[in-house]
Amino acid sequence: MARKVLVVDDEKLIVKGIRFSLEQDGMQVDCAYDGQEALDMARTEVYDVILLDVMLPKLTGYEVCQQIREFSEVPIIMLTAKDDDMDKILGLEYGADDYITKPFNILEVKARIKAIMRRSGKRTEETKEATYGGLTINCSSRRVFIEGKEVNLTAKEFDLLELMVFNPNKVFDREALLDLVWGKDYPGDARTVDVHVRRLREKIEKNPSEPKYVHTKWGVGYYFED
Repeated sequence: MARKVLVVDDEKLIVKGIRFSLEQDGMQVDCAYDGQEALDMARTEVYDVILLDVMLPKLTGYEVCQQIREFSEVPIIMLTAKDDDMDKILGLEYGADDYITKPFNILEVKARIKAIMRRSGKRTEETKEATYGGLTINCSSRRVFIEGKEVNLTAKEFDLLELMVFNPNKVFDREALLDLVWGKDYPGDARTVDVHVRRLREKIEKNPSEPKYVHTKWGVGYYFED
């Protein structure tokens, strides 16, 4: 079955170019040109990846990303015309999994999309599940429960938690987490990991400032305590 991508940008020439290139690789591509249209499509269709511009009419890309995260963990790659660290961090804060700065090379866009599809598509055939002190993670369904109540994680948040849960008490430095979760060619830095860990804690920890599950080894990195 062809992978399905939603491309969202108000610049129709950019959308046309991305669509043509992705369709050449056998992907199915839907297009939206404003934030509200993108949100409506994300609610009614199932996508493997959403490529989402920041500056959009009606709703900004940040607003769209934040609202999508209320009902879906679909991988989201933000497109930003600003080479500004704060814009990148804001995208991650609102639930994005990755970002690409304009102007971009279409080969980079395709490589990022394929990489995120590979990572989100890696599943074992057998059900892989673990429970630790009220937290249950099921890898085949990619669902997480705290005290029996499901919490909605983004793709990257789930990947981070999965890696640490199945390597309990092992401390991962930020560079290792970037390599293992985002890939060795990912151009981001350690702040990407910090933002995702903080968001993850806000969702799974009763008191994020005194975590029960995901701990910090000061000066080193993060670990899941068994």
